[in-house]
Amino acid sequence: MVWSRQHCGAFLDSIQAERLYVLFELAAYTGLRRSELAGLDWADVDLATRRVHVRQAQVDDVLDDTKSEDSERIITLDKARAESLKTWRKTQLTERLAWGAEWTDSGRVFTREDGTPLRPAWISVRFDTLAARAGLPPITLHGLRHGAATMLLAAGQPPKVVSEILGHSTVAFTMDVYTEVAEELAESAAEALAAYVPRASRKPADKTL
Repeated sequence: MVWSRQHCGAFLDSIQAERLYVLFELAAYTGLRRSELAGLDWADVDLATRRVHVRQAQVDDVLDDTKSEDSERIITLDKARAESLKTWRKTQLTERLAWGAEWTDSGRVFTREDGTPLRPAWISVRFDTLAARAGLPPITLHGLRHGAATMLLAAGQPPKVVSEILGHSTVAFTMDVYTEVAEELAESAAEALAAYVPRASRKPADKTL
């Protein structure tokens, strides 16, 4: 199952007080895998240009949806997500000061309060808890990634762009996975073209509607 955009928005609205809210926000908007989120380093994030260099995911996560171990890529964040990361970085720096000498400088973007790295499996467990609290249809964290892809396609993004954002091995794989939304978009495109081409025999639209 994949959440609708309404479900996704309701989920994010419900967890704004969550310490790692930004992690789940980034997952929802970019489709990053859990191991990519857990392994993301600040050194690979350029907030000035809003570029994120995503390194290779753990094999188990990659095999979940690409059948390829090559997932290294650079993605571009929208301005709101870049601002969210800036806010999170300030929070993390505050935690670092609070922990003092006991802070672990892992270099990771998302960490525990003491700076130690997150385990990918923990991210999934936390997501399950938060989604259940929100009273939403049950999906896995990986389902959030599928939702991001579906919404990108539904928003009119070219399949090649979506494939590159997700780190899929091929565009064909992206379209195979999201056949339903692809067919819906194809039908919309066909209707749009039919309406665009002027024809003398076309029945005028009812202006009273």
